[in-house]
Amino acid sequence: MVPRLFVDVTPLRTNRDFRLLFIGQFVSVLGSNLTIVAVAYQVYQVTNSSLWVGLVSFIQLPVLIIGSLWGGGLGDRFDRRTLLIGASFLLGLLSLGLGLNALAVHPSFSLLVTLPALAAGLAGLSGPLRTAVIPTLVKPEELVAAYSLNQVLYNTGTLVGPAAAGALLATVGLSWCYFIDAGTFLALTITTFFMASMRPIGAHGGVKMLRAIGEGFRYVRSHAVVQAVYLVDLNAMVFGLPRALFPAMTLHVYHGGPAILGLLYAAPGAGALIMALFTGWMDRVRRRGRLVVLVVISWGLVMALFGLVPVLWVGLACLGVAGAMDVISTVMRSTILQTSILEDYRSRISAIQMAVVTGGPRLGDLESGTVANFTSTEFSIISGGVMCVLGVLALVRWRPSFWKEEAL
Repeated sequence: MVPRLFVDVTPLRTNRDFRLLFIGQFVSVLGSNLTIVAVAYQVYQVTNSSLWVGLVSFIQLPVLIIGSLWGGGLGDRFDRRTLLIGASFLLGLLSLGLGLNALAVHPSFSLLVTLPALAAGLAGLSGPLRTAVIPTLVKPEELVAAYSLNQVLYNTGTLVGPAAAGALLATVGLSWCYFIDAGTFLALTITTFFMASMRPIGAHGGVKMLRAIGEGFRYVRSHAVVQAVYLVDLNAMVFGLPRALFPAMTLHVYHGGPAILGLLYAAPGAGALIMALFTGWMDRVRRRGRLVVLVVISWGLVMALFGLVPVLWVGLACLGVAGAMDVISTVMRSTILQTSILEDYRSRISAIQMAVVTGGPRLGDLESGTVANFTSTEFSIISGGVMCVLGVLALVRWRPSFWKEEAL
């Protein structure tokens, strides 16, 4: 039984292209988390406002959504490998621009807002392409293992990246976070270049782009379980992820500096990484929808506790538990989604998923920053956790088929 407890590494051992995808993404996620912390830190330094931290993140949302939908449409028509190489290279240039701006005597606030927004659009374009190719690289019985490994990758990055950002901010300075991120995108470009061509199976040459995207949305509207997969995650991200408040929590609640800020951003990744390493049991779960609902409820409760108790180690522990719950939810939701849809729609459905997964936190930044601006940092966090629980209960009542969803 013990081997089944740990994450299955078979896809890494047996599949060269999946291994290249994994390595490139791993390096890039590390770098991207440096930039996430650096942008929030720099914005708060300039404005001293959690609302502005949330607004800068929220501004990225429409660009991200457009990029995701466009990427999904392109991914079902053209070679995904070529698209990924171009997007990775451009993302590296944008991070380089942020680094040069940070070095200026008077950094441009406009660039601090604009460059991350453009990066969000390109990340939105490339994200669904990477998600969509996984089922084409691994065997169906290895899908849970592949998504579990993806969680190990992502959460190692969200643990090490923010912690490293805190150390860099406290020592060598802001610009190094951006320059290192630019280097990681170069590494991602190189690993993607050595992958095999990834042409889509479906034929969409005669279908216009906007029509193809519209077909994806119509498919979602006809699929209750897919709708619930998106909405359960959106609910958790909007109400249960108060990352825009981390700079304010660091300064006014924990009375710390950049190192504490890095720990707050890293804590969810620490809990998530531990859980991701012990995902071997997940392929035996049958009532997958029920498990997702229960872990999202747990997430909301620990986030409320995070806002209630002004003690650093308690806050870090709460964020760690929330991260662990997120891994279970993500692996189960990804498996439900990818085993429920037709191959012909895979990139477009993955694009909508990417818009939800990466757009939800930005809506959450705006929500938490706005509530905190008119009430208090602690109230914003507590009320968000409560709303997270109430939201998932309302979703189950509206879409009972998700609660009843089972593996075949």
